[in-house]
Amino acid sequence: MNYSIPSSLQEIAALRQSPTTTETVARAMAGVVRVARQQGRTLDELVAEMLLEDAVLDDQQRSWLCEMIKNIWHRVPVAGE
Repeated sequence: MNYSIPSSLQEIAALRQSPTTTETVARAMAGVVRVARQQGRTLDELVAEMLLEDAVLDDQQRSWLCEMIKNIWHRVPVAGE
């Protein structure tokens, strides 16, 4: 199936209304990458933000998530391409 990638923070937030599926999580992650690029942020900046300490993810989970974002960064087309 072909799912659209969110292009704004509002579209990413709207995914909360969808059932939590692999596809929804993948769309949200791709949306984060797309929005970061639109804001002129680099992959390194996005990863650094994700590695910050928080109460939701442990270090291993945060590291796994960063690796997933790195993979998505290189696979998701830049908006308009």
